[in-house]
Amino acid sequence: MTHDCQDLIRLFNACFSGDYNTVLVGGSAEPEYLPADEHHLQHRILFTRDYFRSALHEVAHWCVAGAQRRLLVDFGYWYAPDGRNADQQKAFEQVEVKPQALELLFCEAAGHRFSVSMDNLGGERTDPQPFIDAVQRQRTQYLVEGLPERPARFIAALRDYYFPDCSSAVAFDTGYVSCA
Repeated sequence: MTHDCQDLIRLFNACFSGDYNTVLVGGSAEPEYLPADEHHLQHRILFTRDYFRSALHEVAHWCVAGAQRRLLVDFGYWYAPDGRNADQQKAFEQVEVKPQALELLFCEAAGHRFSVSMDNLGGERTDPQPFIDAVQRQRTQYLVEGLPERPARFIAALRDYYFPDCSSAVAFDTGYVSCA
């Protein structure tokens, strides 16, 4: 299966450029969210170069952000770059649980490999297992309690594109989409 970020751009823009006035744009040196302004009529989710996972991760952040946050550059979130100490890493992981759980579901819907991102290669080493467990618990909670509208819509578009022969009932229990 081929995973091309141009497909993600097409799928996302078809889902959200209309009623959310938001587009997905690749080729950026760094990921960033930019709300509409006097020079750009649409909100833009910029992802790194042509990295498939970068696109999914940035879409996940957009799906978590509420309406007021979507009016702020990078949703107004705190971010400490690579090189975080243990306390900064713990704070980073707390705000990353929901986006990475959605990213996991997006990867499953697209049949793409997922692993959590600690995003701290040059920082203090911490045990990744509690974060991995938290992401898995949040994934399960989303599936049990139901997904919010935007991630549900994007998952449906991914599933329909990458697994067109599946029925509308798709099981997410194996780590990848399986047709039941």
